[in-house]
Amino acid sequence: MTHLTIDNKKYVLLSEENYQELQKQAALKWKPEKTFSVEEARSYSKKLIKKWASEK
Repeated sequence: MTHLTIDNKKYVLLSEENYQELQKQAALKWKPEKTFSVEEARSYSKKLIKKWASEK
């Protein structure tokens, strides 16, 4: 690993193998957001609409 400083910003240079390994590790830790079923989405959107309408 090589450290660089350009315009008071610090950068790190990695080999491509290390970079690919870091990407794989990050992808394994990533969890997508929960998706709603149609009924769940309808009830959730109705709740939000009621909430927003009561604020005005």
